[in-house]
Amino acid sequence: MDLFKFFFRKPSSKNIAKERLQLVLHQERLILRIPDLERMKQDIINVISNYIEIDLDDLDIQISQDPNGAPTLIANIPVKEVRKVKEV
Repeated sequence: MDLFKFFFRKPSSKNIAKERLQLVLHQERLILRIPDLERMKQDIINVISNYIEIDLDDLDIQISQDPNGAPTLIANIPVKEVRKVKEV
């Protein structure tokens, strides 16, 4: 076995193309349109604020990527006080 060829072989063009396509697909998934993300974040804050008082200074809502490449919403929402909800 030629060790030089084993350690320094070039990746196949098929694998390079596959990796590039995966990268493009991941980027398209994560480009969840920043304005949409900001609206979603504000909607979450508005809905939760109907039921609890939250600490807006320590609020943290992020979009990340899970191991499969899918976008994941991560929210850390500190609660100050639970509000009494009026029944209709």
